[in-house]
Parts: sequence; structure tokens; C-alpha cells
Amino acid sequence: MISREKSLELIKKNVKKKNILKHMLATEAVMRELARKFGEDEERWGIAGLLHDLDYEYTFDSPEKHGLMTAEMLKEYDVPEDVRNAILAHCEKKDRETLMEKAIYAADPVTGFIVAAVLIRKGTKLKDLTVDFLKNRFKEKSFARGASREKMSSCEDLGLSLDEFLALSLKAMQTISEELGL
Repeated sequence: MISREKSLELIKKNVKKKNILKHMLATEAVMRELARKFGEDEERWGIAGLLHDLDYEYTFDSPEKHGLMTAEMLKEYDVPEDVRNAILAHCEKKDRETLMEKAIYAADPVTGFIVAAVLIRKGTKLKDLTVDFLKNRFKEKSFARGASREKMSSCEDLGLSLDEFLALSLKAMQTISEELGL
């Protein structure tokens, strides 16, 4: 299995935008927390979250290629098929069948949603956010439009309520708040 260190090297080579890097780190943190919750392989799930947008800057103008390019790139590294499948599932290039695939599908948009919640309140840090605040923003259709409510709500496919999922995701991102600059 590819190491986190090697994964970060790949990211440095392929991702130049800091916001994309931070999103990938946040998704890794959420995926690791979900793995702990479900008694799954934390390293494996974390790597899926970390590498899920490796091709984003290459496929930005060709969304139909997003995920497919990453899965292809990762074949030459020691990245297991289940991790590559999760990456494909996050962008709907594969049906969500496994727990990891369902988890990354919900985790991907929640990180951007939480970042947006921090940014709208000047002087706020991740540590200051509450699940109630996030739930209120969740109801506002105009807030963080790019963060699909439908994808986040798919947390129910994991057996988690939206409240549980938001709390778990917020907790995960708080653990890396310094890296995220939030």
C-alpha cells in the first residue's frame, strides 16, 4: 500500500493550488475519523481521502475525466483497487457499493461546507463552530452552493444521521486546524 509520505509527494507534484491541497487533507481527516467509527482500516481510508482529487487541476475543464485520471495515475503505485474504486465513487464514476465508497462520497462535500461555515464568520476558527450552526447553514440553499446537500445527506447510507456526520466531520477537521489554517 502506498504510504502517506509517498502520497504527499504525488500531491506536491500534481497539485499546485493550496485550497485543493487543504481540501484533500480535510477529506483525509474525515475519512480517517469515519474509519475509526466503523472499525475499518484507517490508513487505507485516509489515503483514499488524501488522493481523491489528485487529478483535479488537470480535469477542471473536463469533469467527465475527473477521478478516472487519478485512478489511472495510481495504478503504477501500490494503491489497492478498493482505494481506487472509492476515488471513482466520490465523483460518480462508479456505483457506491462498499462502506468506503459511500463514506468518501459524503465526506468530499462536507469539508468544503465546513470551511465555508468558518469563513462567513470573521474571526471564527474551526474550534468555534457547532453542529447547530452547521445544521442551520445546511438548510440555507444559497449557502455553500457547491457543497451538495444530497451527497452530504447520503451519510444515512452509512447509518449516520446528519447530526452525527456533521459532528464527526467537524471533530476530524478540528484535529488538523493548523494545517488547514482554520
